[in-house]
Amino acid sequence: MRLTFIVIACLLLPAISYSQKGDEQLVRNVLAAQTNAWNNGNIDVFMETYWKNDSLVFIGKGGPTYGWQTTLNNYKKRYPDTVAMGKLNFDLLQLRPLPGDYYFVIGNWHLKRTTGDIGGVFTLLLRKINGKWVIVADHTS
Repeated sequence: MRLTFIVIACLLLPAISYSQKGDEQLVRNVLAAQTNAWNNGNIDVFMETYWKNDSLVFIGKGGPTYGWQTTLNNYKKRYPDTVAMGKLNFDLLQLRPLPGDYYFVIGNWHLKRTTGDIGGVFTLLLRKINGKWVIVADHTS
């Protein structure tokens, strides 16, 4: 019985490790897609990386707001054109898998703009929903 458990564990561990590495790359791809969409001036495509749900939470300097549409409207209000948007860069500091198809990400963000550069820190909670990694909570300061 013990030997059977050990054999099964030895067979599953590489699969789990591979799955986590594959998921980490998929999460990195989500953030790369965000960067590309933003740098192409396309907030609508940028928002495709977020959970299209009223329970999406975005926390900024004004406190939490809820909902995909509210988040989209706020981005468009704050960044009405490509000059305001500038060019986005992420510095990913930590990507950590969590139980239940979740990923936690910590990083720095920076916008290079002709009107003055800005940046800060972010934490993201991503969840795999229907096989796709999406941002379900974003805290950006």
